Amino acid sequence: MNIEVTTVSRQSQKLIDVASAIFVITSDDIRRSGATSIPDALRMAPGVQVARVGTDKWAVSVRGFNGLYANKLQVLMDGRSVYSPIFSGVLWEQQDTLMADIERIEVIRGPAATSWGANAVNGVINIITKKAADTQGTFLTAGGGSFEHGFIGARYGGEINAQTPFRIYAKGFTRDNTTALSGENIHNQWHSVRGGFRVDHARGNDEFTLQGDLFYLSKGDTLSRETIQLPSHIPTNGLRGHQEGGNIRFRWNRIFSEQNSILLQTYYDTNQTRLLPIGRTHDERFDIDFQHRFLLYGRHDLTWGANYRLYHNKISETELVKFTPAEQTNHLISAFIRDDLTLIPDRLLLSLGTRIEHNDFTGFEIQPNGRLMWTPNARNSIWMSVSRAVRTPSRAENDVTNTVGQLDSAGTFALPIPILLTLQGNSSFNSEKLIAYELGYRHQFSPQASIDIAGFINDYSQLRDLSFGALTFSTGLPQQFILPATVNNQASALTYGFETSIDWRPLSSWRLQSSYSFLDMDISSNKELKRLDPITGGADKISPQHQLSLRSNYDISEKLQLNLWLRYISKIAFYDIPDYVTMDAKLAFKPYKNIELFLVGQNLFAESHREFVADTIPSIPGVIPRGIYAGARWHF
Repeated sequence: MNIEVTTVSRQSQKLIDVASAIFVITSDDIRRSGATSIPDALRMAPGVQVARVGTDKWAVSVRGFNGLYANKLQVLMDGRSVYSPIFSGVLWEQQDTLMADIERIEVIRGPAATSWGANAVNGVINIITKKAADTQGTFLTAGGGSFEHGFIGARYGGEINAQTPFRIYAKGFTRDNTTALSGENIHNQWHSVRGGFRVDHARGNDEFTLQGDLFYLSKGDTLSRETIQLPSHIPTNGLRGHQEGGNIRFRWNRIFSEQNSILLQTYYDTNQTRLLPIGRTHDERFDIDFQHRFLLYGRHDLTWGANYRLYHNKISETELVKFTPAEQTNHLISAFIRDDLTLIPDRLLLSLGTRIEHNDFTGFEIQPNGRLMWTPNARNSIWMSVSRAVRTPSRAENDVTNTVGQLDSAGTFALPIPILLTLQGNSSFNSEKLIAYELGYRHQFSPQASIDIAGFINDYSQLRDLSFGALTFSTGLPQQFILPATVNNQASALTYGFETSIDWRPLSSWRLQSSYSFLDMDISSNKELKRLDPITGGADKISPQHQLSLRSNYDISEKLQLNLWLRYISKIAFYDIPDYVTMDAKLAFKPYKNIELFLVGQNLFAESHREFVADTIPSIPGVIPRGIYAGARWHF
């Protein structure tokens, strides 16, 4: 409960003092879990839905509305947004770093729009890497196995001078393909290489950071002709594509005192994606963010700031997907202010704030927030909040024309020629809205045991929905009718649930961590078209209602560790995916102080199981296999 977190209020706080549902995944948690990717590590957090679609694809969301491009979750890497404005989602295959360099992952469940702006609706995930001073020396890791065919990583940390530590790293891996339920090879083998650096410099009251990454990955897929109609000349299997890109981030932090500081951060991010016949995209982002914190009259802890973000993207036209215009630049400007008012010192804190934002799609948006924290003593804290957040439109919702396939015209409309169904963007599409009510309680039983409980009611309005447009006749060959399904804002939803996490150390050498999440959703939408937009139309049956996680980390001796991770996920009725129980296990042996040998088993209870379906890309659904891999870590 005393761990420091920074994502909620953008300043350092103890977890027990935070008036928000937040969970922290530490570097030690990641190492003991055996997770080889950030999405797999996120399964530890309550309230987070993580489902693997294939070798290189995940659906990740918080408190429902899950999908390949879950659109109500803001994701940050060291405060750098990786949320894509093209599809309103996150390309999880691009979000990677050396796992040993992650200091912690802070997961906020619930709106955080006052701090982080639009699209921080259902939650915020901030992946925070270690400072350069904490990664000195040489680190090497390598291994491989059945599904994790092979991986290697290296990092070197040194000093330019006593005030300027640095690190450089490189990593690469190759992972096997998954298979369809029929046993068919989906040809989605995944190969990735990545490298980067970080330089920190301290001078007086000033702290500077310069950090950057480059990556290249190769991926594949097999498309389903049952999901989408493809011209006969377009192959469906063995498709290969690649993604490449990089980023650079600069941060300046001037600390005058514990409650008086200035922060300036700017970054540039670029990536290209190519997977034909689905599409080819080029995306660039520039962001500059400023904030100032100071104490006023001894009771008002004020933070204010401003942000400017530029998006530029270009999407090449294919036979399946077309954006009009193909190239576009968008701007986002915002300002926020928050006042943490001490009503009773060390007992009662009221936090009020709002963010005013302007975007090119819907104009001005206001996102206020109010939070109350009561701490009757050092072992208990109770908090409540009311928040408003918005999810702004993506380019796809405004500009896309996506070919879905032919309808049975004779059976549906009794017409003599085919009807081609398309998904059509709408330039009048508005922002989705959320009013969220939250209540939480934390209790520290002893230095060895604690519990964290959070409940919520989310009221959504103007959610994305679909409706049929006017039937038109094609001008070219082959002659056919075209029936567009157009996006609108006519859906709504009411969701509620709760999450709890328990942390207990029965022995100094044994730690138990458990979490449980419950979610209930009531969706009002056009049920006839929910197959075309399952993120909204099928949301009440697309996110599991129950999730349970139990982790046991046991130090058998100073040299030997046994870590077990049991998970239960209830059924996903929309895709006819049954509930499942699975377990990961890691045995780690340290023959010497700086060397670790490990053996990891993943998804041990069954040869394979289903987790999700690619709702946006017409990929053949895959099953997630049991896997085993071994490796070593060496730090000197």
